[in-house]
Amino acid sequence: MAVNKDPILKRCRYLGISPMVMGINKKSNRFEKAGPNRKKVSEYGMQLKEKQKLKFIYGMMETPFRHYFELAEKMEGKAGDNLITLLESRLDNVAYRAGYALTRREARQLVGHGHFTVNGKKVDIPSYRVSVGDVIAVKEKSRTSAKFKDVVEQTNGRTTPLWLDVNKDAFSATVNRLPNPTDIDYEAETHLIVELYSK
Repeated sequence: MAVNKDPILKRCRYLGISPMVMGINKKSNRFEKAGPNRKKVSEYGMQLKEKQKLKFIYGMMETPFRHYFELAEKMEGKAGDNLITLLESRLDNVAYRAGYALTRREARQLVGHGHFTVNGKKVDIPSYRVSVGDVIAVKEKSRTSAKFKDVVEQTNGRTTPLWLDVNKDAFSATVNRLPNPTDIDYEAETHLIVELYSK
C-alpha cells in the first residue's frame, strides 16, 4: 500500500493551508517569512494544486481520489459538494474530527489497528463511509489505554463539526447528518477539481 511521506509543514506551505488543518499545532514562521508568489500560475496549475490539496489533507493517492470523484459525479447535486461529503464521511476522518486522534494520519493508523467500532461492530477500514445515525466509538479495551486518554485530553478544546454529536465520556460520536462544504475547516474550490477531471 502506498504511503504519503511528504513533510507536512513544507507541503502545507506549498499548498497554502494552515498546519492546524492537518492537526499540527505547531507555530511556524515559514508562512510569515515567505514573500508573495511572483510566478504566474496557469489555470491548469490552479486546478492541479486544488486537487493536490484535498488529496494531501485526507491522505489519499490518485486512484482512490479519482474513484471518489466518479462517485460524486453520479450523486445528485454538485459534484464538488458531493466530493467533500464523501471525503468527510470516511471513518478515519470522523475519528479525527471527533477528537479521538491528533491527526488524520494517526486516525488512519488507529482505525487500521482495529481500535474503533461502528454501531457496535469492529471496523478496521479507514475508507469506510459512515451514514446518518451511525455511532462511532472507541473499542472498550482501547478506552483504558493511556494513548486514548492523552489524545482526548489534548483535543479537548478542538471545535467539533455540527454534523457530529460527540460524547467524550462515552468515547463515542453519532452522525447527525451528512457533512457538507460549510462544515470543513479549510477553504476549498472544488469547482477547479471538477474542471480538471472534466478535461
